[in-house]
Amino acid sequence: MEDQPNFSIKDLKLLNSNLGIKLLLKQGDQINPEKVLRTVRSEKTLEDLQVELIKLQQWVIKNNQRVCLLFEGRDAAGKGGAIRRATHHLNPRNYKVVALPRPTDQERGQWYFQRYINKLPNPGEMVFFDRSWYNRAVVEPVNDFCTEEEYERFMDEVNNFESMITNDGMILIKFYFSITKEEQKKRFEDISTNPLKRWKMSPVDDKAQELWDDYTQYKERMFEHTNTVKAPWVILKANRKTVARVNVIKHMLNTVPYKEGTE
Repeated sequence: MEDQPNFSIKDLKLLNSNLGIKLLLKQGDQINPEKVLRTVRSEKTLEDLQVELIKLQQWVIKNNQRVCLLFEGRDAAGKGGAIRRATHHLNPRNYKVVALPRPTDQERGQWYFQRYINKLPNPGEMVFFDRSWYNRAVVEPVNDFCTEEEYERFMDEVNNFESMITNDGMILIKFYFSITKEEQKKRFEDISTNPLKRWKMSPVDDKAQELWDDYTQYKERMFEHTNTVKAPWVILKANRKTVARVNVIKHMLNTVPYKEGTE
């Protein structure tokens, strides 16, 4: 006879919560209360962190601060979901989520950083980039969306660009969501077979597994060249989405000095 899990009174209360019951029912015949309990605990932790994020945003607004957050990573790494959790309870008037489409013909004739400069945070604002100017460091060269000359020019300019905006007082945080090839394949299969998610798949996604090693090569060069003292990369292990989301918010709370001057 298999050992039965021992749940505390606190654990049972969590399993008996609205979220716990919903997750248990969702499992159907294959009920795994330990997994449900982990998820409920994570959601409770996330909720507590979101309360702190509201305080952080209030500090940003009160002190006219500018916070710019970049969310980078492979396709299906969970960037969008992490942004949604981070912004869920924030005042929508004082933050923006930026996910730029392909550049127009006019934008292609501009200085590369120009379309991103126009989206940087104003005083009292936070901006979350769901992919950023680092498209040119990985996605574009891997998929032949830019020339070798354009890629090298970007690599020569990006550190100076980030120095300019941080020297001007902007808080810049760069997240990279790291997943395994097997996990990406699993998530693509889930997306492609789910009619509510199928729209997320793009031609770039279709080739991501095939081009995995090319992405790795450019990613490693990006880290080596752009992991600076003023703008370091925060690399998050993202195979478990719930853990990655919690760690994103924890890092934001530890990096932005919103507790200064408070009791």
